[in-house]
Parts: sequence; structure tokens; C-alpha cells
Amino acid sequence: MDPAPQNPTQPATQPASGQPGQIPESRPELGGNQAFRLAHRISDGFNSFRIRLARRWDFVPRTIAYQGYGSTSRIRVLGRVLMTQKPLPGSQAEQEAKNATQNVRGWRAFTGVPLQFTDVEITIGDVVTHVQADRGGLVDTEVDVQLSPGWHTATLQAEGTEPAEALIHVIAPDVKFGIVSDIDDTVMVTALPRPFLALWNTFVLSERARMATPGMAVLLDRLTIEHPDAPVIYLSTGPWNAAPTLARFLGRNMYPSGPLLLTDWGLTQDRWFRSGQDHKHRNLERLSKEFPDMRWLLIGDNGQHDEAIYSGFASENPDKVAAIAIRQLSVSESVFAGGHSEDGDHTASKVPWIYSPDGAGMAKQLGMLDLL
Repeated sequence: MDPAPQNPTQPATQPASGQPGQIPESRPELGGNQAFRLAHRISDGFNSFRIRLARRWDFVPRTIAYQGYGSTSRIRVLGRVLMTQKPLPGSQAEQEAKNATQNVRGWRAFTGVPLQFTDVEITIGDVVTHVQADRGGLVDTEVDVQLSPGWHTATLQAEGTEPAEALIHVIAPDVKFGIVSDIDDTVMVTALPRPFLALWNTFVLSERARMATPGMAVLLDRLTIEHPDAPVIYLSTGPWNAAPTLARFLGRNMYPSGPLLLTDWGLTQDRWFRSGQDHKHRNLERLSKEFPDMRWLLIGDNGQHDEAIYSGFASENPDKVAAIAIRQLSVSESVFAGGHSEDGDHTASKVPWIYSPDGAGMAKQLGMLDLL
């Protein structure tokens, strides 16, 4: 059999050497001042210590694959490389790992230690590509490959790990409508003060205890029936560690399947702290370039920033936004969220805006716009 064609190694990719988890000599250049570079060295040193400790506790390297998406000529592949605790045969942890319906608390996801700058092989169709995980062990890369519209499977494998499979939704060129939805306070009721929200949802709360926003699962389901080939993208400022829990929550509550575009905590290549607003704006801009003929329904809440982010994107790209749907938080939810924005005057906007406290109200107004 002829060997599979190899994609050229991507510019940011440096082959890793040594054992999985060793930080290679070659790593991305750091920007910023001396204090910023020192902070990165301290962070890397602490992560190396965690890796040594994880090996002592018999943790094993693991590749995790997340759902991706793309066009018929280029796809976006997402995954992560971690050191995780190996469950004992026959233990509850092993059953939980095999059965996504088990009651799993989010803190388990945070026991994994990221393997920085690890070489990862991606296979999709007859194309094999090598990339390198970033400082947080995350793989977020594009692969040029010719695929038919529909669902495909990509295989990700880091050195010393079992291969992991990721579903890839390949969107047909003639699809002109897509959906981008926030998660917290939009499809999932959190009702917690923002400073404690991430800690509670990821370290304490099981996905079984999370509440779906009334009518939102039905709304998204109806939208995918009305637009059967439309992609559904869940764009959130939540951390990648919470991805398994969020995916189980969405599946259990009958939300349409779709990629999660999350972020990570801590230092970035050029910033002290990650900006959730910047994360959302960058991904919206990226989607608009990846699918230049697509018009997006943007769904969020008025808990603080979604309106401003969506408004800014729509003003710059009015031809790429079909409508903006904002869930209105209740009085108690807005208190927990740290306030809410007032329903703005969008009469001058080229993009229709709708407001409702639940999915049923949104559905009615989207029907008036001939989107449902």
C-alpha cells in the first residue's frame, strides 16, 4: 500500500523529542518584558514539576480529541494532550471513562496535567499531518484535505498515547446559514455569582445538576430541522478542561451536536490574562473568513458582554449576520451575573435583533424573520 501523503509541517510545529511531557529545547518565542518571560519560565517549571509528580503517581499520557468542523478543502482539528490518572480495572473511574452517562463531577477533568509542545500526528482521509500542542497541551490547527460534505473522523495521536478519534463536520459549499451560540446563561442556567461560576461549574457541579434554559434545546433543534445542513457552533469563554462536562450536558439535554470553541486559563503567548471577549471576537472573525458566504444567527445573553461583541461583529460584517438573538436574564440571574445590559436601540442596525427570556419567545420572533 502506498504511504499516505504528508502535509507540510506547519510553521509553528516543532517535533518533540524525548519522553512525552518533556519540554523541548525549541519552543515559541515569547513576547513582552522580562517579568512576562519570567512568569512563563515559572509556569513552565511548575508544569514540569507536575509532570514528574504525575509520573510518580502512575499517570499516563493521553490524547483527547474534540469535535471539529471545516469546509470541503480545509478542516479545523481540536484536541489536547494530558497526563491523566489511569483507572484501575473494574473501578468506578474506569466505568465513568467508558460510559459518558455516568455522574461525573467537573473537578476530575482538572487532575490532568498538560503535556506542552508535544508532537501530535493527525490523520484524516489519506492525509497525515504533524503538529505541536501548545503551552497548555492544546491542539487547534487547520488541515488541508479534500473531503465530501457530511461527517468524517480524524484520528489524533501523541507520542506514547492511544489514538483518539474526533468527529469532523464538513460543511457543503452551498450552505449559507449557520448558528453560533454562547453556553453559560444562554443554553445553560448558571445562577451563580460570576467570580464563583467557573470554579463551581468545573470543580464541584456534575453535569446532571446543571439546568437547561427553558425552550432553548427545542429552539436549536427546530433550527437544525429548518436548516438541516447548518453548522451549530458553541462559542464560550469556558475552559477546555470543562469540555467533557459541557459536551455531556449538551447531549443529555438534547442540544444539537456541534464543536465547542473554548479557551484556557492563565498566560498566553503575549498576554498576562486571556480575554474572553477577545476569544469570542477572534473566533467570529475566523468563522467569517472560513465561510465567507455564510450568514450566522448569533445567540447569547444580556449578562454583560455578548451584546457588545455581537454588535461589533455585525457592524463590521452586516452581510454575515442573519440575526442576533439575546436571552434576557431574570432579575436574580442578572444580579448573579454582575448586572445586565439594557435592551439596546438597534433600529439603525442593518441586522435584526430579538430579545426574549426563553427559547419559545425567540422561536416566535425568528419565525417572523422567516428563519424558523
